[in-house]
Amino acid sequence: MVLEYASACIRRAPVFHHHDMTQPTLGIALITYNAAARLAQCLTSVSFADDIVVIDGGSTDATAEIARAHGARVIVERDWPGFGPQKNRALDALSTDWVLSIDADEVVTPELAAAIRAAIAAPAADVYAVDRLSSFCGQWIEHSGWYPDWIPRLFRRSSARFSDDLVHERLVMAAKTPAVRLQGKLMHYSYEDFETVLRKLDAYSTAGALQRHAAGKRGSLSIAITRGLWAFARTYLLRRGFLDGRAGFLIAVFNAQTVYYRFLKLAHLDQPR
Repeated sequence: MVLEYASACIRRAPVFHHHDMTQPTLGIALITYNAAARLAQCLTSVSFADDIVVIDGGSTDATAEIARAHGARVIVERDWPGFGPQKNRALDALSTDWVLSIDADEVVTPELAAAIRAAIAAPAADVYAVDRLSSFCGQWIEHSGWYPDWIPRLFRRSSARFSDDLVHERLVMAAKTPAVRLQGKLMHYSYEDFETVLRKLDAYSTAGALQRHAAGKRGSLSIAITRGLWAFARTYLLRRGFLDGRAGFLIAVFNAQTVYYRFLKLAHLDQPR
């Protein structure tokens, strides 16, 4: 155990790109698992950073090779503790002044990259939010509760950490002041095909059920049906998913099914073994 810990510490030693040491440093924190599809594009878009850490869950595709080829430090952590704890591992592996947390299917636009560099050069806040625009099976979504989507992602390393949630983790900030918004878009290639949609539906509903079960919550068939129908109505009508056309309808169905199976799986967890 001691040898393993020592080995991990050596492996996590920061390797900075050439940098003017009088300027604040920026680290990129990513977690991956079989994320080869967009990873090269993602890492190329943040090549201006001083250090890039990828916490990989034991990918069986070319994820690790692509990450290393783009100058990232790859740390393999095969035990899956959930999205929040895994992202905190990436934070712990960095020693930069600032951190930009992104996902392997997100791409920083040149305008956002310029805004990030300007923000850390002359900080006006400890936490900044980015404007994320997500796609669904090839279509950029502007309604359905997906947009606008301001999310805090750039922060002083000591000022925030992720919640310990298994899924739908959030950034917990030390200060209560709101995040300052940055110019530019973070392009999110979230659901590139229906196979991805179905895979995430199963994964998110399972993680959501486990998280609620651990919190002492209960599920049932009636709750699953009621919550699923409400999720569809909220997405398609209240959040104007109908303005996104066919994609908006599919997103509403996806949300309804995710919620339905979440509470159905939760009810199954409550059954005596």
